[in-house]
Amino acid sequence: MLSAVSLLLLSVLSLASHHSLSYAAPTTSDPCPPYEAFSRSRSNKNLSPGRHQLPLQRPVERCRKFPSPALEKTITRLRDKIADPDLFRLFENSYPNTLDTAVLWTGFAARDASAPDSSDAFDEDLAFVITGDINAMWLRDSANQILSYLPLLEPSESPKTIAALFRGIINLQSRYIKISPYCHAFQPPPESNIALGTNHAYFLNKVNPPYDRSKTFDCKWELDSLASFLQISSEYHKSTGDMRPFIRYSWVETVKVILDAVEAMRHATYTPDGHIAPSGYTMTGQTNRATETTSNDGLGNPVKWTGMIRSTFRPSDDATIHQFLIPSNMMFARCLEAASAIMAKINSEEAKNLTDRMRTMAGEIRAGIAKYGVVHHPQFGSIFAFEVDGYGSHNFMDDANLPSLLSATMMGFVSPHDEVYLNTRLFALSEENPYWAKGPVLNAIGGPHLGPGRGWPLASIVRILTSLDGTGEEAKAEMMAILNTTDGLGLIHESITSHNVKDWTRPW
Repeated sequence: MLSAVSLLLLSVLSLASHHSLSYAAPTTSDPCPPYEAFSRSRSNKNLSPGRHQLPLQRPVERCRKFPSPALEKTITRLRDKIADPDLFRLFENSYPNTLDTAVLWTGFAARDASAPDSSDAFDEDLAFVITGDINAMWLRDSANQILSYLPLLEPSESPKTIAALFRGIINLQSRYIKISPYCHAFQPPPESNIALGTNHAYFLNKVNPPYDRSKTFDCKWELDSLASFLQISSEYHKSTGDMRPFIRYSWVETVKVILDAVEAMRHATYTPDGHIAPSGYTMTGQTNRATETTSNDGLGNPVKWTGMIRSTFRPSDDATIHQFLIPSNMMFARCLEAASAIMAKINSEEAKNLTDRMRTMAGEIRAGIAKYGVVHHPQFGSIFAFEVDGYGSHNFMDDANLPSLLSATMMGFVSPHDEVYLNTRLFALSEENPYWAKGPVLNAIGGPHLGPGRGWPLASIVRILTSLDGTGEEAKAEMMAILNTTDGLGLIHESITSHNVKDWTRPW
């Protein structure tokens, strides 16, 4: 069982990892107002008895999207375990937020009359979890949001349970990946009868392979999106032992699609005879932001073969400079290893071959990171670079979004005591990191998505979860910093200007 503090951190990590939302919490019998507006107000709300007097920001019961008795029991149990009333209110607002506001629909896949056994298709759980103020489902965000409920996950075949929610995410993501393996955000499934969203970027970007905007909301090739599918698959299996989502539906086929897609993004820019090699994905955008497009007519900057996988965009949705993004390759290698344990239990020749492919590729990525991703820094010695190209060029920085270099131990890629990681951690949490935001309000890693000078509480949470400080002082200081930057709303903002607590982005 996770400690109260660890559960609090997981809840805040989940809340900080998604964008925002459009759902509500009325205090009267009025229709549920948009949560975006509700979350910005302290008026007419129960306040915590602590120094900050933080408001209760949960929707009333009739407006909560996915009620969970296990969740409510956990909140009740921790009420007496988190002594600081403001800190408990932060937990009380944060931990239920995805279930209260972002699980827009759960149900079953439509019956497929062409399937060999159509009854199987009819009992396939699906769950559409939006990423916040955008009515679309991001692969990475939906996985991270639901993974915070791992402590509540128990085996169950019943609908409207945490187990069914996990299965619904796995199954719907599987469908999405087969539709567009290089894309990261998707429209509601037709079974939900939810209106499709409009993304004007579709008309500004040139993406190859092209995508169907009635199914795909946005299409940026981010390696961590596919890693997130493998991660939630392996965590569900590890917690429940349930093999049904992996045998009964199309999980094996999806993993093959993933392996084929990433293989097309591993090769060098040039063929041995000097021609330009074909690329599995290219993208250019009409934009005034360099982070929203790529160089060389969508190919990105040239790379050499390293065994790693190119990622055109980072988990922040910003374009990479050098395409071998080390944190995403770390995550993908680790998730390949974990998911291969599922594949190894499936009794077929195809599954055996895929298990071998997964493990071989993970080993080659690890070797590539060791050879090309560890670079000497003049102050910190050997550290992990953020991005490399195989030619010797590298980018020294870290970003708040996950996966990050700081989170390498959280994802299980290296030991917390690994010397290169410890050097990297010191670098990432210093002014040598060009996206370190320093000031009287918050000292934390930020990133180019919102620009210099803005710290992200998400990075402070990762700092706590990766701390080796036996005294607990580092964790305490970071937790208090997070608590002091809610601007009286009791929610975790996306970012805060390091010199002005009232200058923040997104209410939660």
